[in-house]
This record gives sequence, structure tokens and C-alpha cells, in this order.
Amino acid sequence: TRHQFDYRAASPNGSLYWKLLSDTARAETVWTRWAILLAFAVALFFLYFFGLTRTGLLGPDEPRYAAIGRTMAQTGDWITPGLWGKPWFEKPPLLYWMTAAAFKAGLDQDLAPRLPVALLSVGFLVYFFIALRREFGERAAFYSIAILATSAGWLAFSHVAVTDLPMSAAFAAAMLIAYRAATAKESVSAGILLGLAVLAKGLVPLALFLPAVWFLRHRLRALLGIFAAAAVVALPWYAVVTWNHGTAFLQEFFWKHHLERYMTGSLLHERPFWFYLPVLLAGLFPWSPFLLLLFSKQTYKDQRAQFLAAWFAWGLIFFSLSRNKLPGYLLPLLPPLAVLLGLAIAKAQASTAKIVALISASAALLWFIPAIQDLLPQALLHGFSRAQFHLPLMWILPALGLVLVCGLLERTGRRDLAITLISMVIVLSVARLVCETYPELDQKVSSRSFWISHKESITCSSESDRAWRYGLNYYAGREIPDCN
Repeated sequence: TRHQFDYRAASPNGSLYWKLLSDTARAETVWTRWAILLAFAVALFFLYFFGLTRTGLLGPDEPRYAAIGRTMAQTGDWITPGLWGKPWFEKPPLLYWMTAAAFKAGLDQDLAPRLPVALLSVGFLVYFFIALRREFGERAAFYSIAILATSAGWLAFSHVAVTDLPMSAAFAAAMLIAYRAATAKESVSAGILLGLAVLAKGLVPLALFLPAVWFLRHRLRALLGIFAAAAVVALPWYAVVTWNHGTAFLQEFFWKHHLERYMTGSLLHERPFWFYLPVLLAGLFPWSPFLLLLFSKQTYKDQRAQFLAAWFAWGLIFFSLSRNKLPGYLLPLLPPLAVLLGLAIAKAQASTAKIVALISASAALLWFIPAIQDLLPQALLHGFSRAQFHLPLMWILPALGLVLVCGLLERTGRRDLAITLISMVIVLSVARLVCETYPELDQKVSSRSFWISHKESITCSSESDRAWRYGLNYYAGREIPDCN
């Protein structure tokens, strides 16, 4: 302790000295990785689990699907989806099974529908990062998961108990495995996930799987293994419910909610062909500016990038050709798009004017978050076209400061830190939205607060709004009769 010890002179060739340096570097790397994992876990908690029940169930679909899952748990009939004593064949059973299992586990009426979806989303994101790191390297994987995990579309559908996220997560995992299906085990894994996607939303995943069929056309054994495993997983439910209900199920499920939904405007969701272009920009918010990187031919020299591009492009064309269009349909296309963007960002030259501008533009878009937070209750009540949008001037200086810092970080070669900073601001914004806006949604949009306050006096309902009626029925635990 009193004299400096010369480790270089204490061992031949200074080997002890270099060993100590190596051990120190290894220890620092381990601690750094643990710190990164901890930060990642905290970010995922606030993005996906924090305040899930601060608002009641929203819209017509969420309370309706939750009611079907609760009925399964109560009756023990896990085959026929039922709503208030009648069979309900609009969707297959995967989401209902998840909700029923959560009710069986003792979760309450608000957490049971939403927690399984959030868990599935986070589980997929973890697999997404691991698979991409193995395939493309750590930097591309980091950029890809940062984009997907903090994109508005993936976040929004991870907070509500509807079928879009379960189908998208299972289908995306199946596609990522299928492309590299070199063994029987990988083919079976991809097939199981594809079968789960079919149990989540019907035949749509099979149509979206066509790019994988093309890329695997010379590996027929892998394709046969995938479809065989998918059939083993999905066919039993379809066979049993068809046996039990015959043409009633076939007509409602396949004819009305597949063929008619795709080819006619009978379900009142008819939209123009270009509908998904603004939806795509909104779903990828605030990373939308990086879409400009996808116009570089250099990105598609890699066959893996060609597969991802085919996955995205075919899905976009398929959904755009449909007469009925809803924003959630685009969700299974966000994972390949996030990977393409992650690869493009990882390959982009450091400190170029283009990449600096794109990072700065994504940071600048965060200025819109407080306005979107204020807009959300109005939009859910009256529709986005009728909601009033006001940019709060008080947030312009913090937004400008963030733009300057992110641009400076990119110019000094610290792109990882710039992307991380934008992601952390999104995490804080989501936490703020949950704390401030969810209670407002609970009061104005969800029927939960109204039911709690008036449940003793409600004997019938004259409300024509489907979302309100389904919500009241769910919280009442019964179908409230019409006052008329």
C-alpha cells in the first residue's frame, strides 16, 4: 500500500500486467451489460406494463373480446366463443384463451384481458432482439428493437386486448424463423407459430406468408414441415367448431368475416386504396423520417433484406387491395420495416448531413406528443377528423434542445446515444400519458367509471353507441336490456 508495485517487471513479458488489464476490462464489460439490461427492463416496464388498468376497457372490441374470454373461464367451454349466451364466430379463439387463462389465474376484469397481450408483446420483443443480433449483429438489432418497441403503432396495440398484436407477434416470429429454417426443429417452430397466428386471426396469416413460400420454394421439406406443424396446431379447433356448428360457423367466419370483409364494403370500414400510407407514417411515429433510407439500392443487395422487403411490400399491397381497412391490419408489417430501418441506420455513414437531418427530424417530431396526448380523448370519442389539434408552444424549447443535442451526438459519432435519448424521451412520454390521459379516458371514453357510479340505478340502456353498450355489458357481467 506504501509503494507502487510494477506488475510489468514482476512477471516475464509483463504477462501478469496484461492479465490484470484483461480481467478489469472484462469486469467492466459485464457491469456495463448488466446496466444496459437493467435499463432495458425498466424501459419495457414503463412502456408496456405501467398503469395498464388506469383506464377501463375502450372501444367496442376490447370489452366484447374480454367478455368472451371471461365466459370461457366461467363455463369451461373453450371451443365455442360465446357472447351473452350466443355463439360469436367473428374471430378465432387465441385471444379468448389468453384472457380466460388470466381470469383462471385470478386477475381482475381490467388486468386479465390486457396483461397477456402486454406479456406476449414484450416476449416477442426479447426474441426479436436475440434473433436479429444473431443474424445481423448487435448494432442493427439495437436500432431495430428501439424503433419497433417505441413506435406508436406497436405500443398502442400492446395496451389493448384485441387480436391484432397476438397475430402480429406470432406471425412475425414465424417469418423470422421460417427464412432460416435449416433443420426440422426450426421448421416445426415456425409452423407452430404460424398455427398460433391462424388461431389469432383466421386465414390472413396464411396469405401474408406467401413471400416465405417463394423464398423457400427450393426447400420443399422445410415448407412441408412448416405447414404440417401449423395444421397440427390450428386445424383441431376449426374442425371441432365446424363439427359442432356447421354452416353457421362457416358462413359467419369464412364468408362474412373473410371474403365479404375483403371484397365488399358491407362492414362499413371501406377506405381508399392509399389509406395505409398515412397509417404507416403514424404507426411508425416518431421514426417515420427514417423511411427515406429505404430508397437506397445498397440496402437490398443482401438477400435477407430482400426477404424483409418482400414481406412488407406484399403485406402492404394485400391490405391496400381490401375494401375494408382498419389501422390495426398494418401491425404485422411493422417488424420487417423496423429491421430494414435498423439495417439502414447501422450501415449509414457517420455524421453525413442526411443521417443528421433524419435523427434531428425524429427528435423534432417528439414535440407533437403533448398535442397527441391532449387530442386522444377527443379522437376516441368523436373520431380523429373531428378532434381539434393544437401544438403547445411551451414545449417548443425542450423540443428544440433535444433536436440540437441529437444532431450534435450524431455529428460526434455517438449515434447509439442519440437513438437511446429519443427512445428514453418516448418512455417518459408514455409514462406521462398513462398518468395524465388514462384517467381522463376512464372518465370520458370508457364506461367503467360510469358503471361504478351508477350501477345501482341502471336497469336498462337507451345508448346507441356500440362501444358504450359493450362496455356497460362487460362491467355489469350481463347483457343490459334496451330501454325501448
